[in-house]
Amino acid sequence: MNNLIGISPKSLTTRLKELEKSGLVNREIFAEIPPKVEYSLTKDGKEVRDAMKPLMEWAYKKLIQEKQETQLV
Repeated sequence: MNNLIGISPKSLTTRLKELEKSGLVNREIFAEIPPKVEYSLTKDGKEVRDAMKPLMEWAYKKLIQEKQETQLV
């Protein structure tokens, strides 16, 4: 999984714990083998996501634009 998102499992676990402590994600543990944990956004987490979406879209466009300009040089 870490190859898919570019973060080590330890760093991902740390970040998820921080987000849970901040009230932005819910953590649900399932009593099964192998153990299973699912995360979901809380109401506050969804509000933060929605507020940040325009900024993320702008940053993505700038990144693509800079990448294209670099390839043209």
